[in-house]
Amino acid sequence: MEKSCTLLIHFDKGTPAIANEIKEALEGNDVSTKVDAMKKAIMLLLNGETLPQLFITIVRYVLPSEDHTVQKLLLLYLEIIEKTDAKGRVLPEMILICQNLRNNLQHPNEYIRGVTLRFLCRLNETEIIEPLIPSVLQNLEHRHPFIRRNAILAVMSIYKLPQGDQLLVDAPDMIEKVLSTEQDPSAKRNAFLMLFTCAQERATNYLLTHVDRVSEWGELLQMVVLELIRKVCRTNRGEKAKYIKIIIALLNSPSTAVIYECAGTLVSLSSAPSAIKAAANTYCQLLLSQSDNNVKLIVLDRLNELKSSHRDVMVDLIMDVLRALLSPNLDIQRKTLDIVLELITPRNINEVVLLLKKEVVKTQTGELEKNGEYRQMLIQAIHSCAIKFPEVASTVVHLLMDFLGDSNVASAIDVVVFVREIIETNPKLRVSIITRLLDTFYQIRAARVCSCALWIIGEYCLSLSEVESAIATIKQCLGDLPFYSASEEGEATDASKKIPQASSITISSRRPAVLADGTYATQSAASETAFSPPTIVQGSLASGNLRSLLLTGDFFLGAVVACTLTKLVLRLEEVQPSKVEVNKATTQTLLILVSMLQLGQSHVLPHPIDNDSYDRIVLCMRLLCNTGDEIRKIWLQSCRQSFVKMLSEKQLRETEELKAKAQVSHAQPDDLIDFYHLKSRKGMSQLELEDEVQDDLKRATGEFVKDADDANKLNRILQLTGFSDPVYAEAYVTVHHYDIVLDVTVINRTKETLQNLCLELATMGDLKLVERPQNYTLAPESSKQIKANIKVSSTETGVIFGNIVYETSNVLERTVVVLNDIHIDIMDYISPAVCSDTAFRTMWAEFEWENKVAVNTVIQDEKEFLNHIIKSINMKCLTAPSALDGECGFLAANLYAKSVFGEDALVNLSIEKQADGKLSGYIRIRSKTQGIALSLGDKITLKQKGGS
Repeated sequence: MEKSCTLLIHFDKGTPAIANEIKEALEGNDVSTKVDAMKKAIMLLLNGETLPQLFITIVRYVLPSEDHTVQKLLLLYLEIIEKTDAKGRVLPEMILICQNLRNNLQHPNEYIRGVTLRFLCRLNETEIIEPLIPSVLQNLEHRHPFIRRNAILAVMSIYKLPQGDQLLVDAPDMIEKVLSTEQDPSAKRNAFLMLFTCAQERATNYLLTHVDRVSEWGELLQMVVLELIRKVCRTNRGEKAKYIKIIIALLNSPSTAVIYECAGTLVSLSSAPSAIKAAANTYCQLLLSQSDNNVKLIVLDRLNELKSSHRDVMVDLIMDVLRALLSPNLDIQRKTLDIVLELITPRNINEVVLLLKKEVVKTQTGELEKNGEYRQMLIQAIHSCAIKFPEVASTVVHLLMDFLGDSNVASAIDVVVFVREIIETNPKLRVSIITRLLDTFYQIRAARVCSCALWIIGEYCLSLSEVESAIATIKQCLGDLPFYSASEEGEATDASKKIPQASSITISSRRPAVLADGTYATQSAASETAFSPPTIVQGSLASGNLRSLLLTGDFFLGAVVACTLTKLVLRLEEVQPSKVEVNKATTQTLLILVSMLQLGQSHVLPHPIDNDSYDRIVLCMRLLCNTGDEIRKIWLQSCRQSFVKMLSEKQLRETEELKAKAQVSHAQPDDLIDFYHLKSRKGMSQLELEDEVQDDLKRATGEFVKDADDANKLNRILQLTGFSDPVYAEAYVTVHHYDIVLDVTVINRTKETLQNLCLELATMGDLKLVERPQNYTLAPESSKQIKANIKVSSTETGVIFGNIVYETSNVLERTVVVLNDIHIDIMDYISPAVCSDTAFRTMWAEFEWENKVAVNTVIQDEKEFLNHIIKSINMKCLTAPSALDGECGFLAANLYAKSVFGEDALVNLSIEKQADGKLSGYIRIRSKTQGIALSLGDKITLKQKGGS
């Protein structure tokens, strides 16, 4: 059985020391050898060894030692050895220990006295402590503060023993006298702590008597005062008014630890706006004054809690919170922006956006390596502000459009998505956005950004001048046609055909090279075995960004260019009266499309054009040659209507998420409501009046009402033994983040007394027992509650198994009752979460662990199966409901969840309805760690058939 000890040390059981070797080392005169031997003995005792033969040796050879290290180890040894027999009586040899402890308490060396007094705090045997009490009390008046402060702690621990009030009847009186005369801050703190723990009324009276001097006390004592105030006010909320003045006074303390605790205490005791504002101001002050990033993150967590419960107060401090953006740490900046975005109102939106714009500009000039990520966060924050308050969009959209050509592709994508949404929701900005986009389009270097920008151009260029400018801009970015020289490509092909016939000789071939200005030159290349494709020169400002991207083989972008040009030509037919100009634009567009197809089918590029892009470009060519009214309507109207629908669904989804987060509480019909205006205000401060109003409001809205989910508790009770077993056991399992608490009820169903009953548990998976339950004696037909704590280190399904062992007076052997296994469910650790499509795709590409589960279910409806999976694995469906509408026989959806350990769980469901009505397909799970992927896969396999 493991024993508790105040010292935590590692011990390698692989090479245990032999008791005889330790005994010989202790009998020697060498101090360092004795120290090593004592350490080995302590480690063996902590790991279940008894070593009874060492006790007398230690009494003879270690007790007389004057070495401080040896004496400290001796006290640790005495702390963990058994001091009582099986019946709970103190062993007779402990008398030898008593004499040594008394000598140590009167030792001339202050260190020996101090550590011995500290050791007494950990003794529970009254028979050993009683003869030492006079010596302990003498040390309360010692000249050295180290001894006095430990003597006070010893008095407190003795007084807290079951018979301590009889051993030290007047202990509170003595400590109160010490407190009034003590000058050492630590000793004074210990004295006040003793009164607070053992005689709370005395501590309260002392505090109220010296209320004017609290701000002059030391930091340690002020912390205990705050703890006392919290405890008193929790038990008697009516007295909090007199203590809040003390807390307000301590807010001006020079100690940052004290003012942090003050702010927390103030929030827990009062909901008055002035008190909350004082606490929030304190947190903001700490946020700016502390350099430690961990402290800043903790303070931001406290501000986030205040935002949830007291948003109106926090709104006024939004600019103070924003000053935390000065920190270069990305986590601090991200958390700050998350808090601020939920505090934005029409009153402060302009100030917030102005500051965010300044921060964006600063990221251009700064030299920090993470400027790109920070800029992306700022752009997303500005995007959110502009969606909530469209009137500020005009002040930020043109600034952000400068970053369309940003080297950080993710940042540029955020900008172009923002522009796409703003141009639809703010029709007044359409002309200026299109003009600016056409002017800056040549700067864009990322294919995904180009694709989105081209879509915007194709949908929102409406006037004649805009359409003509857009066509001219795209032509300029594509450069001169054709994209390669057909004759030179032919020569290159011929040369490559000759290579197999003369593989051993050097062949010189001529092939086209694309120069920076878009023109072509012929160059010679030597190859011994195979023809090397020409080196593609990336487009510069002159040659155009679209040309550069097309020459890398990006034909998806080519299809987007084709669609955009087709839309522009179709719109040109509506706004351009001259048929000649329309025909000219149509002819030029067809030439561009044919050139792209020729480039895709040539041997200049390493990969030919893909089928989807080819079909799309050919479709555009057919439309330009023969356009009907229905097709024109689809291309010029339906696409934009789908985008509007997507935006409205996104807004609806965000609204639903906000409603889900909002706490809905109801008051009972017969709840008491105190009317503020009818109350007596005599003798009440403004803070108390505010507090009364806030409490009444909370009571009226039912915020104080907390309904326990009894049904859920019953579901968590697991039967561990059978009804016919002599010992019946059941466990209530509570999972809280990193901790699992097993509350096991054991019932003796026999007519005999069960002795040395022990609950032995073992774990499998990433679970670790924190402590092992002790031995108990169970009377006939009585019950016992046994608690076991288990630590969890990862999101992986674990198993707890074990048995109950006991003895009876009639049977010599121990009886063992095997318990049912307790399976710790992964569902207790993951919760539904939301992330953007871009973030989902990024994580999907990065995560290396994948678990692929084949669909095997009796459910025949695709949506019903999706809902069943979502419910079974407790995840959020990221795919919009509109994307799941309709009956096509196919369904694909993305699911997302986050674990309490910060792990991301990604699931992709792809299913198809077969001709016989059954569903087939795969569910793919991806995660950064193996455990969550495997556990989720097992859960899905178990649940997918439609079982509960």
